[in-house]
Amino acid sequence: MGLAKLPDNFYDKIKPRLYQRVSRELRSANYVLDIGCGNCELAKYLSQTNRQKVIGIDISSESFPDKEKINKDWPLVKCVRRSASKLNFVQSEIIDAVVMFWSLHEMNVPKVVLQQVYSVLKPGGKVLIVEFPNKSLAQKLWNEKYFSKEQLMKYLDDVGFEHIQARLIENKQILWVSGYSCAENKNKSEQVKVKMYET
Repeated sequence: MGLAKLPDNFYDKIKPRLYQRVSRELRSANYVLDIGCGNCELAKYLSQTNRQKVIGIDISSESFPDKEKINKDWPLVKCVRRSASKLNFVQSEIIDAVVMFWSLHEMNVPKVVLQQVYSVLKPGGKVLIVEFPNKSLAQKLWNEKYFSKEQLMKYLDDVGFEHIQARLIENKQILWVSGYSCAENKNKSEQVKVKMYET
């Protein structure tokens, strides 16, 4: 289907389906870091669907749900206002999976963010990037700069990720990229200790 035939609300329509796909792909993870979480919608979905502990971080806390409501309704979710380029509030090598859903293109220095992601992942941990590709409907609608499949694969490879896969899905309007941290060159940690700062 060409761009001209796609409705302007195409992304709103496919978001629930993408959430389900993310949930399936990350279902074996116990601790998930959601970078660029916005209103923590995906974090809440993962905690409810997979009973996962999810830390959502975003540079702005304006969209965060009320803290009391989070603690009451989604006790497995933490929403933290922090820059993705400085993940030093998370102990190194303790996160099972990191997801970036429509957020990496918003980062000023995406490779630095990916280096930070690598540092907090457990050995063999997974990164999942869900993005708008260049020359997509998103680019037509919002006129932002997006990545190519080859560009994201190179970024992950440069940082040290292995078993990198990238494909276009949903009428080639979504870029789905994954990779794993090297299991051999990283020391495994036994306990999960996440130091949370007050937002």
